[in-house]
Amino acid sequence: MLFIGICGASGSGKSTLAAALQERLGEKCFVLQQDAYYLDHPDLTFAQRCLLNYDEPGIFDHDLLLADVQKLLRGEPVTRKQYDYTQHRRADSEELIFPRDVMILEGIHCFHDPRLRELMYLKLYMKVEPDVCLLRRIERDIKERGRDIDGISLQYRSTVKPMYDQYIRNYVAYADVIVAGGGRNARIVDILAGYVQDTLKQEN
Repeated sequence: MLFIGICGASGSGKSTLAAALQERLGEKCFVLQQDAYYLDHPDLTFAQRCLLNYDEPGIFDHDLLLADVQKLLRGEPVTRKQYDYTQHRRADSEELIFPRDVMILEGIHCFHDPRLRELMYLKLYMKVEPDVCLLRRIERDIKERGRDIDGISLQYRSTVKPMYDQYIRNYVAYADVIVAGGGRNARIVDILAGYVQDTLKQEN
C-alpha cells in the first residue's frame, strides 16, 4: 500500500486534491481526514467546546490515528471515524474501512507526528496565500458547517492564523512535493496520479 499525506493550511485545497486523486485512481484509493480524529470532549458544555483551539496539534488524537493507519498498512480494516462540526463532538460509525492500494491522509497537522510521517511514501504540501485560504474557509464554514461570519472571524484571528504561523507554514520542510495554487490544478492531479499508478505497477 502507498500511504500519501496531504498537508497545508485550512482552505488550501487539501480535501479537493485528495478527492481529485481518489477519483482518478478509482477503487484502488481511499481517503482519511485528520479532522475525523479530533479528541472528543463529552464532559464539556457546547459553549466550552466552542472555546477550544481546534487549530493546535494537541487537539487531535494522534495515537488513535497512528493506530488506524498502522492497521490499514498491515491489511486490517478499521472503523470509520467521523466528527460533527456543528456540535464539536466525535460521531464515529461502525462502518468498516478496508485497505486498498493507496491511502491518502489529509489534514492541517498530518505532518506533525514524526511516527506518522515516517510511514508516508509521499508527502504533499499545499502552498496557497493565506487570504485565499481565508476566503475559502469562510465559504465552506457557512455552507457546510453552520457557522456565521462573526464566529469565523473570531476563530481565524484567535487560533487559525496564529497556529498557521507557529506550526502549519513550517510543515513545508517535510514535503516531497509542494503544490501551488490549491487542489483544482488538473495538471498536478494528472502528474501525481500517473506517478502513483506507475509506482503501483512497479511494485506488482
